[in-house]
Amino acid sequence: MSKKSEELFHEYFIEWVEMYKYGAVRSITLRKYYVTHKKIVELAPKLALSELNRRSYQKLLNDYALTHEKQTTMDFHHQLKGAILDALDEKLISRDPTRKVVIKGKQPGNKKPKFLNQFELHALLNQLELTEKVTWDWLILLIAKTGLRFSEALAITPEDFDFSRQLLTISKTWNYKSVNGGFQPTKNQSSKRKVPIDWQTVMQFSQLVKKLPSNKPIFIKSRVFNSTVNSCLSKHCKNASIPIISIHGLRHTHASLLLFAGVSIASVARRLGHSNMTTTQQTYLHVIHELENQDNDKIMRHLATLY
Repeated sequence: MSKKSEELFHEYFIEWVEMYKYGAVRSITLRKYYVTHKKIVELAPKLALSELNRRSYQKLLNDYALTHEKQTTMDFHHQLKGAILDALDEKLISRDPTRKVVIKGKQPGNKKPKFLNQFELHALLNQLELTEKVTWDWLILLIAKTGLRFSEALAITPEDFDFSRQLLTISKTWNYKSVNGGFQPTKNQSSKRKVPIDWQTVMQFSQLVKKLPSNKPIFIKSRVFNSTVNSCLSKHCKNASIPIISIHGLRHTHASLLLFAGVSIASVARRLGHSNMTTTQQTYLHVIHELENQDNDKIMRHLATLY
């Protein structure tokens, strides 16, 4: 047994993160790896790399699952698995302890609504006060109409709009979690995209931004907090007597309404900047199931006419 394999698993994991993830992933993703490391220290502080087998690994996941939902446990497992498979390649362990793993999790709590229906969205938009001054109401409108991520919308500058071709270019995000802010890359390469916008949005934003600096973010005046914009959105939802959703829920609303309108999953995935259609399918599974039920009804009605 090598001396390396005798080190503690949490020590190997943090070394692996520093070696392969630091500087290679976005800061928000890197923070998740550090949180995962803290959980290993908390749940298995004395687990050596050499003691990693199917039983000890399953126990670690089971202990984590006692206080986390199934999807969160799955995310925890995926981060651990990356390091473990590298340890296997380096022959620090002899077998893959993640093989045939069982993912558990506590019962999900009552979920807040993630998206609005078309009637509710209309009621929300009617609450917005769209004056000549740039406010959070304009940001809410933009995300509702485009499905942008919050950080993408914050990074929008006047020159990102191509009003004549009715396109909005997404090429960067705004680092709102940092005190100093600043532009940063998109989530992935697929997130760089040109989003078609309707003529009404063109008319509204062409007037709003015409006197603003072309290369400066429209919505950034000082440090921005996600909670500030969510609070503004929550107020409008209450006034409209509709379910309270988050600013990210507007992105879900946008995508869900497109799917219900019959837009293909491939087109919705491109519009949202998803790296593949699988992400879109998993995120909007509930909508897809509902659409499949509607399709089955159409199929049955069609078949009933054939005789």
